[in-house]
Amino acid sequence: MSDYTVSRISPTDKRAVRQMDALLEKEGIERDKNLDYSIGLFDENYDLVATGSCFANTLRCMAVSSEHQGEGLMNQVISNLIEYQYSRGNTSLFLYTKCNTARFFGDLGFYEIARVEGKVVFMENRRTGFADYLKRLQKETAANTADAAPASRGTDQIAKIGAVIMNANPFTLGHRYLLEQAAAAVDLLHVFVVSEDASLVPFSVRKQLVAEGSADLPNVICHETGPYMISNATFPSYFLKDSDTVIRSHAKLDIQVFLRIAQALSLTDRFVGEEPFSQVTGIYNQVMAEELAAAGLGCHIIPRKTDEEGAISASDVRCLIQDGNFEALKKKVPACTFQYFTSKAAEPVIQKIRAAAEVRHY
Repeated sequence: MSDYTVSRISPTDKRAVRQMDALLEKEGIERDKNLDYSIGLFDENYDLVATGSCFANTLRCMAVSSEHQGEGLMNQVISNLIEYQYSRGNTSLFLYTKCNTARFFGDLGFYEIARVEGKVVFMENRRTGFADYLKRLQKETAANTADAAPASRGTDQIAKIGAVIMNANPFTLGHRYLLEQAAAAVDLLHVFVVSEDASLVPFSVRKQLVAEGSADLPNVICHETGPYMISNATFPSYFLKDSDTVIRSHAKLDIQVFLRIAQALSLTDRFVGEEPFSQVTGIYNQVMAEELAAAGLGCHIIPRKTDEEGAISASDVRCLIQDGNFEALKKKVPACTFQYFTSKAAEPVIQKIRAAAEVRHY
């Protein structure tokens, strides 16, 4: 076996990037737009024979030239990427790969979480990672059900159990309306707040505001999504301008993960807000309705809450914060959100929003 040189592929190294694109394309892979670290194995002529990349705590875009398969090069790529991830503190790792290569990654210590047949498999490096997350959700539910469920029902009599997943960036009167409508339609409502810190308002604040803003709804339980729902691990297109095909593929993957959560929590219904503004979320909702119906779960798209200016959106709220228009802000958010953004604690978040070049989602 020949010796190969392992080198980082810098985005400014046009020759190496061209080789990476060509190798990925040859192996049927499109280079992900979300990459923050890439490596290559090069032969003595500095021709690329294998490559792999990372984004946050995920491994992506891994391929070995067909002329060099069977030489153990993918093992070297994975080992280098894992070593790099560990060096920056990421020990819980995720990857998605084609269905026909999932078994190979299984042999390298990755475990399947969910798949979209013929498209993609979502895997992690912890054998019980997802199972532990499901157990955590069940424990949180058991600990809160006595307070959350209506007094006239025991936990074994709950017939309708719903779920809402929200980013709440930040929590608005629109989000509050969605929770009110969903909670009124079910016996118990699980609210999942997207845990990933890919938003202008940090997760800790978003979760706090959702919890405070729904505290008076007696049948609501709040959870974290962890890295498993609508994150850059499962749905890297969520915050990006990607093609409809990519969005649909990752939406299906995210919903397959949700269906396992639904089974663990005996969910019967999922509620989402109507999405007139975001193309990505609009496509996601369409795919979700199809997939949930096929699985026998109810899917309810709730019309947006409106005011005299139209539908209330988090994008509009972020614009008001960016402009410093707190008089208008007060009319579009619950008291807890307004109180936070007029407190000293919010100053770093407000500065971040004001410094952002774009506060509207695609």
